[in-house]
Order: sequence, then structure tokens, then C-alpha cells
Amino acid sequence: MDIQRTFLIVALAIVTYALVLQWNQDYGQVADNPSVTISSSAQQQPAVQHFNTVNTTDTKNNEDFSVPAAVANASQEAPNTLNQDLTPSNTGLIYVKTDVLELAVDPVGGDIVELKLSQYPRQAKNPDIPLQLFENSSERVYIAQSGLMGKNGPDASGERPHYSTEKQYYQLVEGEDSLNVDFTFSKNNVNYTKRFTFHRGYNQSCTERQIEQRKKECMNELGYQIGVTYLVDNQSNENWQGSLLARIKRDGQGDPSSTTATNTATYLGAAVWTPDEPYKKLKMGMMDDKEFKQKVEGGWVAWLQHYFVAAWVPDSGTTNTMFSQRRVEPSKFYVVGYASPEVQVAPGEHYQFKSTLYAGPKIQSHLKKLSPGLELTVDYGFLWFIAQPIFWLLTFIHSLLGNWGWSIILLTVIIKLIFFPLSAASYKSMARMRGLAPKVQALKDSCGDDKQKLSQGMMELYKKEKVNPLGGCLPILVQMPVFLSLYWVLLESVEMRQVPWMLWLTDLSSKDPYFILPIIMGISMFVQQKLNPAPPDPMQAKVMKMLPIIFTFFFLWFPAGLVLYWVVNNILSIAQQWYITRKVERAMATKA
Repeated sequence: MDIQRTFLIVALAIVTYALVLQWNQDYGQVADNPSVTISSSAQQQPAVQHFNTVNTTDTKNNEDFSVPAAVANASQEAPNTLNQDLTPSNTGLIYVKTDVLELAVDPVGGDIVELKLSQYPRQAKNPDIPLQLFENSSERVYIAQSGLMGKNGPDASGERPHYSTEKQYYQLVEGEDSLNVDFTFSKNNVNYTKRFTFHRGYNQSCTERQIEQRKKECMNELGYQIGVTYLVDNQSNENWQGSLLARIKRDGQGDPSSTTATNTATYLGAAVWTPDEPYKKLKMGMMDDKEFKQKVEGGWVAWLQHYFVAAWVPDSGTTNTMFSQRRVEPSKFYVVGYASPEVQVAPGEHYQFKSTLYAGPKIQSHLKKLSPGLELTVDYGFLWFIAQPIFWLLTFIHSLLGNWGWSIILLTVIIKLIFFPLSAASYKSMARMRGLAPKVQALKDSCGDDKQKLSQGMMELYKKEKVNPLGGCLPILVQMPVFLSLYWVLLESVEMRQVPWMLWLTDLSSKDPYFILPIIMGISMFVQQKLNPAPPDPMQAKVMKMLPIIFTFFFLWFPAGLVLYWVVNNILSIAQQWYITRKVERAMATKA
């Protein structure tokens, strides 16, 4: 039993560390940190921008896949316009502000080149500096683009349309729940209106305190959704043909929103919905090796980072071409998006292309309503089927208590109660083993160096006393998936980001700044060891004494919320084990 228990705990330590490394390998992407240079002259380009066409189409692959006609026939020089580089100019930007978004739109092409999340500070210590999701600068490129392609599309001719607006600054004022911002352009007797629709993120009846705490009942699920509608008014004498192209363009730099400090990283890369896989990852390494193209009815395409996501969601009733592309040197940009089917607009007729851009936090309830499978961008790993109920229970408790720290403590108590019978069986087995320690020592003294005789004697002793030497192992193994699932819930859920508990713990999603909780956790592990039977082998005893120190070191950089769970769990375990040990020892003493 001592050997098995020691092996189990050592294995637990190794598995915990291996989990950290494997998570980083599977979900973290190594940033290639390209030298993205946008010269000052480039930022002062003329209003009309040209495409930098790069045709990376593999004609062999085209035998099995054909792009929509509006895409394939857009330009004889560039038959595959999915590969065209719509380059924003950052000239004369149009600014829009809502209660949750601050963004800038380039009138040349109508791309969103800047977007800040005013309700999510970049750092907790600087609450007035919002996290910037989209950016188009010499340091970082991450933008949302859309355009009309095809035979008559204004973005397919080699130049980007220069839209006009009534104002340069728009704001969603008090009393309004939505805001439309129209970008207009005319060419060849065809009038185009690119309309952005914004919504209020929080109900106006909520107090500033409720908004500051991001109360679920106050949040509007449309707050981070940006409606993008193209209105085509064909006043020419010929049919108009075209399609919508929407995409996300990003460089290969690291995740600026990640707050982990355990050498881990959540998934950074693209994802797409397909009929076979409702959450198909397109890792950057995969995009380097092979482009993705597939026709999908409805669906979505997204770019993920820690806590936040940007996603294009087309009309659910259309069949679109989802694609990914890695730009060749020297630009080194990753591109994911979709192209809609081609449509024809007769003379004197109107047509609307509709799409939705989500740019904001990974709030599962909002994402799920927007498009099926989009909530899976909150990536809980292979134990998602355990993590999801844990997340639901945690959020339910929070709705009652209003504090995430106390919610984690109550969740720990509930989980402990659920596993109480298993834990009790484990502690009873350990208590019996502890009670047999004098007999085991006497057996060792009588057997001397005869290992085989000692092993046989111990097995007979266990059989006589009705003690299962492996009785304490299974309950611990059963609880491991719950611990790992909770780890991912606390690491990936944006609800945990920068939320305080009390005193010095102002951010449960990052490490304890003073390492107080990890130290308490190490002390609690040491106390637990004192309640367990001591290993008869001196080397095992030394290893056991080192484990609290090793685990304390591991937990120094773990999210404070997870360490809080482990501390509370240890304290409850100590109380339960102490009670059961005393009860079993009394029973054994009476029997003797």
C-alpha cells in the first residue's frame, strides 16, 4: 500500500506538470513574431488602395474544390480572389463608440482596423485602459475586413472603394439601444451602402455598480455583435453580379490578452464550424502547411485568443465557402474568412448582403444564441463534458452569492460532498493501514532482508485484517478529472478574468501576488501527510516529505482561483480524514 500510494502521488505530480506542458503544446501557439512593418509612407497612402494579388492556388486541389463563380471569375489576373490582400489605409478613420465598444473604421474599404473593449481593462491595475482587440499598426495587425467581390463587386476591380459618411464620429447616446452607421459609395450607376449596426451592451436600467460587475441579467447579448449589411441599389441598365467576402486578418504575434504565468497558454489560432466538426481548429502551424477550403451551410469562422474571440457569422440560410490562408513572405499574415454565393441584381432592383461580426469576450450564452457551436470557442479541452456542468454550477452559485471567490469555495464544498463516500473509503483504508503499522514493522523485523517472505507476510496480514492495499488509490484517481476540468474552467472562462475575492486577491485568474495561498496549500499538504501512514522505506519517506514543497512550487504561478479550490479541498479533506482516522483507530483498539 505504501509503495502504491507513494507511486500514485509522485505520478500525480508528474501528470500535473505534464498537463501544463501538454496544454501549452496543444492550445498555445508559438508566436513567430514577424517583423510587421508599415512604413509612414504606407500609412499616408492615397484614398484608393490596390490589391496585392498573390495566387497560391493549387490547380490540383481545384479539381476537388471549386470556389463560387463570383469569386473564381472576379479577375482574370487573379482567378482566386480569396488570396487578394485587402490593404486598409488607416486614412481619415471613422470612429464609433458604444457603451462596450470603441472602434475605428477605415473609409477605404470599410474595414474595422481598431476595436477596444471598454468594459475589459487590459490590466486590472489600470482599469481606465481598455483591452484592444483589433489594431493596425507597425507593432501589430489584427483587423476585420469585408468587401463585395465578383464580376461587378467594387472590391474586385483592383481598387478598394472610398466610402463617404455624414460624420467622422458616432456615439450611441443615452436613450438609444442601437446605432446605424452608413458608408456610401457609387460606381457605374450602382449605389452601395455599407451599414454597420451597433447595439447597447448593458440595459440602461442597470446601475453603474451592476455594469462594473458585469451582471449577467444586465448584459445584452447583442452588445458585441456588429451587423454588417451591404445594400446594393442597381440603377444601371445591366445586371449586377457579385458576392460578399468577409475575413479576419492577423499577424503571428502572441496573445496580448493572456494573463497566465505558468508557462501555459490557451489556444491561439483560428477555428471554423463544419457539418462534421462543430469546432474545427485551424492552428497556425496547420495553416502554414495547408490552406483550408470547404463549402458550409451557415456556420462561422473565428479567430480565438485567451478570453476573447472575433468571428464572422454569415446568414444561416446560405452556403458559403469557408477558407484559411497563410500569406507568403514578407507579410506573414494569417487570413480566415468566408465567401458568399454569387447573386444577380436586375436593373432597378435592390439586394442586401447580411453578415454578423462578433468581437468581444467568450460569453457562452451569447455565442450559443448567435450561431450553433460558436460557444465551443470557450475551449475546456478533452474533459469539456465534465467542465461544462462545473461551469454551470459555478455560475449558478455566483448568481446567488455575487462573488466568484466565495462561489469557488461553495463549489468546492459541493464537490467534496459529492465525493464524500469515495473519500471516506479512501481514508478508512489509510486509517486501517496506519493502525497496522506496528504489525508491519514487526513483520519487517522478523523477515529481515527476505523481500519475498515480507511480501507474502504482508499479503496474509492484509487478508486477515480485511484491508485492501489499493483502497485509497481509486477514489483519488476518480477525482482527478474533476480537478483538471475545474482547472480549465478557471483558466478559460472570461467570467473569471480580473475578478477579485477579498483582501490582497484582486484577480482570481492570475497568480497570488504574495504567494500566500500556495504556501497555505503546501502547509495543508504537510498536515495531510501526518494523518497518513508513514512509508516504511526511508527513501519513500523522504520523497513524501518533498511533495508539499514540490506542489507548492508548481502552484506558485497557478491561477489564484484554482489554488483557492485546492486549499479549501485540502482543509475539508484534513477534517474528514482526521474524523475517520480517529473513528477507525478506536474501532481497531476496541477489537484488539
